Amino acid sequence: MRPARAQWGRTVKRTPLYAEHLAAGGKIVEFAGWALPVQYRSIVDEHRAVRSAAGLFDVSHMGEVEIEGPGAEACCARLFANDVRRLEPGKAQYSLLPNEHGGVVDDVIVYRLERDRFMVCLNAANADKDVAWIETHAGPDVTIRDLSAVTALIAVQGPAAAAILERVAPAVAGLGRFSVARVELGGALVWAARTGYTGEDGFELFAETDAAVDLWRALLDAGRSDGLTPAGLGARDTLRLEAALPLYGHELDEDTSPFEVGLGWVVKLNRPDMVGYRALARAAEGACARRLIGLEVDGGIARAGCAVVASGEKIGIVTSGSYGPWVRRAIAMALVDRDAPTDAVRVEVRGKERVAREVRLPFYSREG
Repeated sequence: MRPARAQWGRTVKRTPLYAEHLAAGGKIVEFAGWALPVQYRSIVDEHRAVRSAAGLFDVSHMGEVEIEGPGAEACCARLFANDVRRLEPGKAQYSLLPNEHGGVVDDVIVYRLERDRFMVCLNAANADKDVAWIETHAGPDVTIRDLSAVTALIAVQGPAAAAILERVAPAVAGLGRFSVARVELGGALVWAARTGYTGEDGFELFAETDAAVDLWRALLDAGRSDGLTPAGLGARDTLRLEAALPLYGHELDEDTSPFEVGLGWVVKLNRPDMVGYRALARAAEGACARRLIGLEVDGGIARAGCAVVASGEKIGIVTSGSYGPWVRRAIAMALVDRDAPTDAVRVEVRGKERVAREVRLPFYSREG
């Protein structure tokens, strides 16, 4: 990664693609200690491009840690809520790092690269914390390597993603969902995975930092005829919100159970030595005080922290909210009291109560 620079009153890091973003007109903001483009043309245009064609994202701020050795599977089986023992080499799964009381240290994707070698993609704001957590709980016969500083991550997302990748690396386009393979792309060896964070089909490409610029340019060239568009953090957030994908620090944190936010399916309670097993087992039996709901809001945009009210009483808070550029309405996710009635709710937006309706999640699914 590029050296950190003093901006916004504090030290921030730059990805290897920083100059590419400036040249493309990217509006740079600070996010999780990184200087990243929030948008290029407009968030709405970039969002709709991903839904209708494809978007190109620099997500090199994400963390990567490798867990390798004879004890790697046992380590991961103890640390992660999903069961990595079900993964064959070349497969991946969404998972969680639970803590001892059943909260979430981070939500991650675990890639099984080889029988005794795993790579885990971490949220940027949690990367240092996660690596320390994994090292502390790793156990014997395992080596932990923090690859974050030497890894760039580029995502191609949208219905045209496979056609674009097929032009530069046919083997990548043939990957199944949540599969990963080592391939040559843009003159460099990369780990290519059919994963993403937009609710669309797509790919995430893990490359050495020195290869990032050439890879970015090769993908833009390959996707030009399909309308491939650079997209920033703003569109990434509205895309994941429409798809009801959680954002750490909003729907998830160390005091929130996965069972409260609809992620109970991730937790496989088949390993009593798993970190947080007892607390997660209690939550699975119904010991949760809250539940996550979807809302459509009239007359305003409900942002994180807005109160959700029913019958004059506060029953919860909005965790994420925005205008959904594809669904064309104001949407939000909210954590509310488990037994609270939600047939007539309102949301406090800038000091005024706005009418809201509970709707089924997700707000958008590419399957229809």
